[in-house]
Amino acid sequence: MMHIAVFCGACAGRDPRHAEVAREVGASLARRGLGVVYGGGHVGLMGVVADAAMAAGGHVVGVIPGFMTGRELAHERVSELIVVKDMHQRKMLMHERSQAVMALPGGFGTMDELFELLTWRQLGLHAKPMGLLNVNGFYTPLLEQIAHMDREGFLHGEVRVLAHAEVEPLIDLLLANIVRP
Repeated sequence: MMHIAVFCGACAGRDPRHAEVAREVGASLARRGLGVVYGGGHVGLMGVVADAAMAAGGHVVGVIPGFMTGRELAHERVSELIVVKDMHQRKMLMHERSQAVMALPGGFGTMDELFELLTWRQLGLHAKPMGLLNVNGFYTPLLEQIAHMDREGFLHGEVRVLAHAEVEPLIDLLLANIVRP
């Protein structure tokens, strides 16, 4: 089974649309027979994605550092809950268990996960497609910054980031860009 790594907030944010879209992501991935690999929390957008995927019969793998199990209320009802040593191990395992990456709105943790995998991609350590769910333009400033860094000559290699404002088209883009062995 193919899995999509979903990076998103441990908070729901102020705009109720974020939770609606997170619910749609979880349900849509499950309906398509795709598993979800995510940060393992039961709170915020993370919990919404996991709950929606599970409700739709999907396979959900949560990866959470031990020190965060209480802080993020580890989701005990997912298909697999993997408790790891630290954030680095979390990102590595999420990467290993997925064939593509989707980032929903989130804060520093979401950006950390996204940028580490973007860096690995630029260094040629993986070729997995990476997409931003640009809900209500949430990622537009970041996409503009990425384009600016590219124009200024600071990016090299395959740094393309897929982006779409709607769930289904973004999933289609990710699936179309998965490099098959």
